[in-house]
Amino acid sequence: MSSSWSCRALAFALCLGAPAVALAHGDHVPTLATAWTLSPWFLLPASVLLALYTVGLARLWRQAGIGRGVSWLQAGGFGAGILALFLAGVWPLDAYGEWSLAAHMAQHMLLLALAPPLLLSGRPMGVVAHALPSRWSPRVHRAVAGLKSRVVAGLGMATLVHVGVMALWHLPAATGAALASEGVHWAMHGSFLLAGLWFWTAMLHRLRDASTGAGPALLAVVAVMMAMGFMGALLTFSRRPLYDVYAERAPALGLDVLADQQLAGLVMWVPACLPYLVGGLWLMAAWMQRAQRRQDPAYAAPPPFEPRTPGPQA
Repeated sequence: MSSSWSCRALAFALCLGAPAVALAHGDHVPTLATAWTLSPWFLLPASVLLALYTVGLARLWRQAGIGRGVSWLQAGGFGAGILALFLAGVWPLDAYGEWSLAAHMAQHMLLLALAPPLLLSGRPMGVVAHALPSRWSPRVHRAVAGLKSRVVAGLGMATLVHVGVMALWHLPAATGAALASEGVHWAMHGSFLLAGLWFWTAMLHRLRDASTGAGPALLAVVAVMMAMGFMGALLTFSRRPLYDVYAERAPALGLDVLADQQLAGLVMWVPACLPYLVGGLWLMAAWMQRAQRRQDPAYAAPPPFEPRTPGPQA
């Protein structure tokens, strides 16, 4: 019965993605009613992920009890991550992002900074494993464990990739190429999401594992925030339009070109930094709590072992 539900969920996901076309990418200025991007490049993987997570969570809670293994808060975080992906890839930011640099920047920051930690907070790999056939479980577990060990060990490289993806795709030439080609457009979005998942996987591992040090993770957060602040300031305080493509398109939405560019810089500078700030503060609080526990005599060391003297035999 459970296998049939898995098949039905996957079939539903495929039906969502198969007939979809990118409706919003074109020469027409979008409105809120028409700002839909129904592309299989996005809908198919997102629908499959949501279907697998739903089936896996139902099985997990049926076996362990509702709220066990994955809490309501964690499942809600995953749902919020899916909503962030929807806003970035389906409606309305992807359509408006072709005409407004600020909308394009908001889309990128959702994919890079907000959606990944929300999705990962729901422990998606463990939940999805419950949706797969049981005979696949050992192989999936080994593959995921091996991949995760390499991902969490590479925080420095993850940080470099995170900043590099953010900087390179916001070069005017790269942005123009992405707007001119559908394939480059979705490659750009995919690289943002993958870079975000890599960085936040390494970060969340350090939050959950007491044996890892907080220092390198805090440095990584500071480095990312400094890079975002620098790039945001460049856009905010520039006295001339830096993106020719938006100099032509933004007025069609009734936007002043420089005001649109300044708003894009502020999006990168302020709200996009909030997830990193929250992650850094959370990491610091966890580190201080662990240090306090180590200093507490009750947690410092287990009581010495004393062999029990056998009593008189009955």
